[in-house]
Amino acid sequence: MSRWRMTRAWFLAPLLLAAPLLLAACGDGDDDGDAADTPEAIVGSLKENAEAFEYEIGTPGGTITSSTIGEPLTFNLPLANDAYSSGLLSLLFDGLTEVSWLTDEVEPSLAESWEHSEDGLSWTFYLRRDVAWHDGQPFTAHDVEFTFNRIIYNEEIPTNTRQAFIFRFLDESGEWTQDTMTVTAVDDYTVRFVLPTSFAPFIRSMGTAIYPRHILEPHVEAGTFTEVWTIDADPTTVIGTGPFTIESYEPGERVVLRRNPNYWMTDAEGNSLPYIEPIVHLLVEDIEAELVLFEAGETDVHGVTGEEYAGLKPLEEEGNFTIHRRGPAFGTTFLAFNQNPGSNAESGAPYVAPEKLAWFSSQDFRRAVAHAIDKDRIVTEVMHGLGYPQWAAISPAAGDFHNPDVRRFEYDVDEANEILDGLEWTDSDGDGVREDGAGNPIEFRLVTNAGNTVREQVAALIAENLAAIGIKANYDAIDFGELVGQLTTSYQWEAIVIGLTGGTEPHGGIGVWHSSADLHLWNPKQEEPASEWEARIDELYILGSQELDREKRVEHYRDAQAIAAEQLPLIYTTLSERLSAVRKVFGNTTPTLYGLWDIRYLYRTDQ
Repeated sequence: MSRWRMTRAWFLAPLLLAAPLLLAACGDGDDDGDAADTPEAIVGSLKENAEAFEYEIGTPGGTITSSTIGEPLTFNLPLANDAYSSGLLSLLFDGLTEVSWLTDEVEPSLAESWEHSEDGLSWTFYLRRDVAWHDGQPFTAHDVEFTFNRIIYNEEIPTNTRQAFIFRFLDESGEWTQDTMTVTAVDDYTVRFVLPTSFAPFIRSMGTAIYPRHILEPHVEAGTFTEVWTIDADPTTVIGTGPFTIESYEPGERVVLRRNPNYWMTDAEGNSLPYIEPIVHLLVEDIEAELVLFEAGETDVHGVTGEEYAGLKPLEEEGNFTIHRRGPAFGTTFLAFNQNPGSNAESGAPYVAPEKLAWFSSQDFRRAVAHAIDKDRIVTEVMHGLGYPQWAAISPAAGDFHNPDVRRFEYDVDEANEILDGLEWTDSDGDGVREDGAGNPIEFRLVTNAGNTVREQVAALIAENLAAIGIKANYDAIDFGELVGQLTTSYQWEAIVIGLTGGTEPHGGIGVWHSSADLHLWNPKQEEPASEWEARIDELYILGSQELDREKRVEHYRDAQAIAAEQLPLIYTTLSERLSAVRKVFGNTTPTLYGLWDIRYLYRTDQ
């Protein structure tokens, strides 16, 4: 058996639907300005920062304040579908492992160490004995067993986490089958996982939050789990093991988190972590309001848009902040069409009108749309040059998993028109809008989330681009909570501009790309793949998760991206430059490829 013991660090990676920009910002003057602004130079500088970084002993106390257009949609982390709720609540919980914000390497957290069998199917974790839940109850292996067996694998609980722990493999007859792993508490501080097949990202996946059995088991048994820790609940009742608790939530105003005084982690001199006392999130209506607060000195960190960069950059010295550039974002922004053939169970009404479903399901239609989108214009006009056209499902920020050679449907209005003409969709009445073969005008509703002005501008430009080829997209910006509900519950939408978070491990995308997944946005929860290409992507994601050879894993995920780029279920637009403005009043910070600090070690230098 092999065993690892590693040093500790912490990295927060928000999950699933990308709402507002989640900041993990800060640094102390590493940015060389505009002289070294190529992606290669930026990446090189970030790697050097990580290699040179060493933690200092910090000063306890002090506040960090940021603003966001996000509003928590739930306090129940297993049920969270949006990035803000997930990111916020992740500060309250720990996993068995965590990922370093410096190196992206997996490190111990609630588990001090682990060992595995030679075949990699049996894993034994040895837990820390000095961890308590926020209410003082001891953390044990029984909490780990409960989390996986009673929450994640509970079919009555609609958690997206489950998708990552459903193992699919070929059985003895050569047929695809699926199974779960077994999770057993060997004793109070030892837990064993037995997998049905090899799983390359297993240790990384053990960063999944662990939940308190003594609090949540009664709700699981009573069938009321979805009614606990709702958005209307008292957030102080949310109990985790993490470095912070939620002190208060004022809807439309602020969320305040307070340090956990009994957190298990200490610095090199044995001082309790985290150093920061409260974290304050100011809740605002739009990105412009975020900028106003930062310029007024009321916030410490700000996610800078391309439009804001030129105006903020000259103010760095006066405003005592630094803008850090970290290359292409991991997250994605795309246009999607609803191809769900289902109907509302109560009314019987189809989720999508039949004629529109036929359009959206047409690969030629999606190719014409892809050719009509002017990505260079989005980069220039919306991102002010600080962005990159996106073609593949996985960002270049993910390194070798990114496929740079996928098919590109370049901006070409003539080609788009030729495709639509070939479908015999023409503008027969001269009103500027094409009609399909049955005489239906090619017209639909296009939505995105209000308040994210970058996304709003992208959606507006897409609507303009589509008008140029005779397609009428009626653009509307709606509340983010309503948008998430349409995508995940009611399925009552037609076209959408939205985004998903990303990361360095491509298996995180299986909750979107596997045809059975809840977030397979264009046609979710398929009992069997609706198309051959979806079946092939299913297979590639499964093979990629099982393959232990890095080069072969890369090949599987690159093949999946190539298929997705050809079929266009999601039509990608652009990747933003990761830009963060941070006051120069914090210690233990440096920009890296994966973050700007470990919030537990962050401290203020001006107190």
